[in-house]
Amino acid sequence: MNATTNLEKVNLKLRGMSCAACASSIESAIRSVPGVTECNVNFGVEQAAVKYDSRQTNIREIQEAVENAGYSAYSLQEQEMVTGEDDTEKLARKAESRDLLSKIMVGGIISIILIIGSLPMMTGLELPLIPAWLHNPWLQLILTTPVQFWCGYRFYIGAWKAFKGHAATMDTLIALGTSAAYFYSLFATIFPNFFINQGLMPEVYYETAAVVITLILLGRWFENRAKGQTSAAIRQLIGLQARNARVIREGREIDVPISQVQIGDTILVRPGEKIPVDGEIISGSSTIDEAMVTGESIPVTKQPGDEVIGATINKTGSFKFKATRVGKDTLLAQIVKLVQDAQGSKAPIQRLADQVTGWFVPIVIAIAIATFVLWLILMGNVSLALINTVGVLIIACPCALGLATPTSVMVGTGKAAENGILIKDAASLELAHKIQTIVLDKTGTITQGKPTVTNYTTVRVMKHGLDVKLLRLVAAVERNSEHPLAEAIVSYAQSQNIDLPEARQFKAIAGSGVQAIVSERLVQIGTQRWMSELKIETIALQEQQDLWSADGKTVVLIAVDGELEGIMAIADAIKLASPEAVRALRKLDLEVAMLTGDHQKTARAIARQVGIVRVEAEVRPEQKAAKIKELQQEGKIVAMVGDGINDAPALAQADVGIAIGTGTDIAIAASDITLISGELQGIVTAIELSKATIANIRQNLFFAFIYNILGIPIAAGILFPFFGWLLNPILAGGAMAFSSVSVVTNALRLRKFRVSRSYVERLQ
Repeated sequence: MNATTNLEKVNLKLRGMSCAACASSIESAIRSVPGVTECNVNFGVEQAAVKYDSRQTNIREIQEAVENAGYSAYSLQEQEMVTGEDDTEKLARKAESRDLLSKIMVGGIISIILIIGSLPMMTGLELPLIPAWLHNPWLQLILTTPVQFWCGYRFYIGAWKAFKGHAATMDTLIALGTSAAYFYSLFATIFPNFFINQGLMPEVYYETAAVVITLILLGRWFENRAKGQTSAAIRQLIGLQARNARVIREGREIDVPISQVQIGDTILVRPGEKIPVDGEIISGSSTIDEAMVTGESIPVTKQPGDEVIGATINKTGSFKFKATRVGKDTLLAQIVKLVQDAQGSKAPIQRLADQVTGWFVPIVIAIAIATFVLWLILMGNVSLALINTVGVLIIACPCALGLATPTSVMVGTGKAAENGILIKDAASLELAHKIQTIVLDKTGTITQGKPTVTNYTTVRVMKHGLDVKLLRLVAAVERNSEHPLAEAIVSYAQSQNIDLPEARQFKAIAGSGVQAIVSERLVQIGTQRWMSELKIETIALQEQQDLWSADGKTVVLIAVDGELEGIMAIADAIKLASPEAVRALRKLDLEVAMLTGDHQKTARAIARQVGIVRVEAEVRPEQKAAKIKELQQEGKIVAMVGDGINDAPALAQADVGIAIGTGTDIAIAASDITLISGELQGIVTAIELSKATIANIRQNLFFAFIYNILGIPIAAGILFPFFGWLLNPILAGGAMAFSSVSVVTNALRLRKFRVSRSYVERLQ
C-alpha cells in the first residue's frame, strides 16, 4: 500500500498562545511527534493544520504533545463550526474579553493612583496638591501586588509553560520586565539603607510594573476584539443558512430543523424565504438571489431541472425542489470548510517572520542583559541600568511579526468568499498577483457550455423580426428529438412563450436532419447537403448562412412543404461577461490565451469575439497539461482556468489553477481558486484582491520590523549620548501593547476592498 493513503489531515484549535513565539513552540512540539509529516501553526487564527500518518500516530498523541508544551488543543471537527451548532470559539473569546476587562479596570484604577503618587519623583518637582502618603513605598507595594500577581498572572503562567517547553515567549519578556521592576522596588522598600550607604536614592518603580501590565492587558483586549473581526467572514457564512425547512412528507407540509432534512426530501419554498439545502427544482419557477454565495448581484431565473443552492434567497415565485445535498455536503458547508482551511494556512511571505520569531525572544533577553551590564559599568547607577533593561524587555514585540501575515490572509480570503471566490490556501492567494499568463478553456469557461440558438431569420421576416408561426412549427418537430441541437431550439421557443402543437410521423435522418407533419404541413429541418438532396432551393438565405458559418456556428435550414422558409444558427454562446473580463485581464498587462479541444474554425471565431489572440485548438485532454508546461518553460507564471474533467491535469500543472464553480467536482478539487458564479470577472477580482492583500502584508511586516529595529535600541538608551533621551518603561509598555493592535487594524482595512464592477452591472 502506498504510504500516502494513510495520510490524514486535522485542524486543531489552540488555546494559551500569547505571541508568535508560542506558535513556533507548538509547531516544534507537533513536528516532533513520530508520524507527523507537516504542521503549520497560525497565530492569527490560533489554529494548527497537521498532516500525519495514521499508522504511526493519532490526534490524541498530537494533542498530548501540545499539552506537554504548555498549551491545549482540540479538533475543529469536534466543534462543528460548519453547522454552527456549538460556537465554542465565540464563547471563549467573550469569556476572554470579560476576564481582560475586569483586570484592566482593577489595574487601571490602581495605576492612576500610583502615577499620581509618583509624579513628584518622576518630574522632580514639589507638587503640594499630591499628599505625601501616596508616595509611601509600603502603600505602593500593597497596591501594586494584586496587579502584579492577579492581573499579571497570565504572564507568569505563560512564561512557566514556555520554560517547561524549553522556549521563551512574549510572556517571558513581560514577566521578566515587570518582575524586575517590582522586585527591585520591593528590595528598595525593605532595605532602603543598602542604597543610602552607597550614596543612591532608594527609588521604587511600582507604577512602572502596574502600568505596563495594565497597558499590555489593554492591548490584548483590543487585539482580541480585532482578531474576532478578522474571522467575521466565517461567522457571516454560517449565519447565512436557514434554520428550518418546510418538507412535504406523506402529503403534509411540516417544518423541521435543517439538520433533519434528508437527501430525496421534497421541500417547498415560498417567496422571500431562504432555500434550506442544495437541490433540484421539480415544480414551479422563481428568481433567486444567489449573491451571498456566488457574489453575483443579479437574481437568477430558475425552472424545473435547475439546481438551487442552500442559503440563497427565493425572490418571486413558490417552487418545490428535491434535496440533493445536505449537512456538510452542501455548497455553503464546503465554502465554510475551504475558507477555514485557507485562513489556517501560511503564505510563503511569512517564512522570514517565522525565522525571526524563532530567535527573537532569546536575542531580546541577551540585549537586555547587555544593556544592564553596560549601563552599570558606564554610569555606575543600578537604578538607571534596571530601568533601561526593563524598557528593552517590555518594548520588544514578536506579536506584531506573528500577526502581520495571518491577519491579512484571514481578511483577504474572507473577502474573497464574500465575492464568490474560494481560495484554497494562503500560498495561492499570494501567488495570484504574480500571474503573467491566463490560459482559458473554451467550453463552459468562456462559453456557456451548452448549445444555444444565437441567430434566427426567415425568408419572410415578420414586422418585429421574429417569425413566431414558423418557430412554432420548428419547435414542435424538434421536441420529439433527443439531439442537443433540438434541445436548444425547443428552449429558444419556450423562451418566447410559444405553445407547441403536436407533431406526427416524426422521422430522424441520421447526419441530415428531422422531419414531421405539424398542422397538416410537412416541416423539414436539417443541413445544407440534405436540402440539396431534397431539391430545395437555398440561395435566398445563402449570404446569411455563409456569414454565420464563418463564425463557427452550426447552421440548420428550415423547409415547409418543400420550400425554404428560414435558417437558424446554433452555437455554444459566449457568456455575457466574458469579453469584458478578457479586456480587464489585458488591462492588467496579462497575456490571455485559449486552450480547447474544439476545431480551429470554431476556436478562432470564439477567440475573435472575446479579444483573444493566442489560441491552441484541437488539443486532446492529455495534451493540455503539456501545453501549460510549455508556457512555464518560457519563464511565465501561468494560471489555467477550466471547468471539465479534462481540464483537471492542466489545472494541477498550472502555477495557479482556477476552476469554474459550475463545473465538475474533479476540476474544483484540482484547482487553487474556485469561481463559484462561473463568471470570468472573478479572475480579475481574485488578482486585484491578491495584490491588495500582499500590499497589506508588506505594510504589516514593514511596521513590525521597523517597530522592533527602532524601538529596542531606543529603549536600551542609544539616544542618551546624543540627546540625553531615555525611554520610560511605561511608554515602552504602551508602545508594545498597541503594536500588534496596529497591525491587526491595518489588516482590517482589507474589509473595505471593493471589486471592479462587472460587465453586467455596467449594462444596468
